[in-house]
Amino acid sequence: MKISRRRFLHLGPAGTIAWQVAPRTACAESYPTRPIRLVIPFPPGGAYDFVGRPWADKMKVLLGTVVVENMGGGGGSLGAAAVARAQPDGYTLLLGGTLPHVNEALVKRKPLYNPVRDLEPITGLVSYFLCVAVHPALPVQTLKELSAYAQANPSKLSYGHAGVGSIQHLTGELLKSLARTPDIAPVAYRGTGPLITDLVGGHIQVGVPGLTGQVIELHRSGKIRVLAVTSPVRLNAASELATAIEQDFPGLTVVASIGLLVPVATPTGIIEQIAQATRTAVAEPSFKQMLIEAGIEPTINSNAEKFRQSLAADVALWKPVVTALGLKLD
Repeated sequence: MKISRRRFLHLGPAGTIAWQVAPRTACAESYPTRPIRLVIPFPPGGAYDFVGRPWADKMKVLLGTVVVENMGGGGGSLGAAAVARAQPDGYTLLLGGTLPHVNEALVKRKPLYNPVRDLEPITGLVSYFLCVAVHPALPVQTLKELSAYAQANPSKLSYGHAGVGSIQHLTGELLKSLARTPDIAPVAYRGTGPLITDLVGGHIQVGVPGLTGQVIELHRSGKIRVLAVTSPVRLNAASELATAIEQDFPGLTVVASIGLLVPVATPTGIIEQIAQATRTAVAEPSFKQMLIEAGIEPTINSNAEKFRQSLAADVALWKPVVTALGLKLD
């Protein structure tokens, strides 16, 4: 069901409607007049941080000063909920996407906010992928070898993910189901950065992080070993990394999106102004190349409606998986 930002207009008589609509376009004429706050709902070090901070730098010329605030916790829920409760004036943005959206829509028994009713999409920024990585001391080179090792050593392995109910968590549980390794214990982190730190340090043996340039470099330097990526085909940035499909795990193909959202009822003119500045940034060759080299695909010519549809498709895709796994979190 499509729910648009115009939902609130039916709440009053015709005269009230006209009064409510006018400021939503007029506000954009002088926007912005002060720094904009971008909430990244995860700690530094993951895919969201990798995308969000360069975007904020690009906005200095295209839009205005953007101050980045990392607000981790709850698989992205805490930061996203803070934005949903903020004033709808264009000065508080969320770097959201598949991960917090699916988490709140499908996994939580008591959601902190409604991702459809409380947040308005601006535009998509990128698509990214996950990977299954291990500490190099673990004697496995492929997903099948990981499955065999876990079955031969029950209850001896744990895997890290970026937060309970996150796409990383769902992907890890999906891997366990496909590999028939229910004894691999999940370990929740407040984001990808802390997960990677513990994986490199050997505190966990397996991780399911988002794939970034940092992860690729850690793999190439031997500090971690990436067994498989969840992309449909091998990535140009790291063609040496095999896909899950190639290893007979086609069900582990996972594509996630990252984009910008604002509190519902933010003026449409402001939303389009931010979207246009973002489209300009994403089309800039050096910005595109930076993303591609990190294994991240820029989303070209996105807009509010396309991003809305993408998020709705993510929820539809993951709903049967969440149901089959029986995941419901308080």
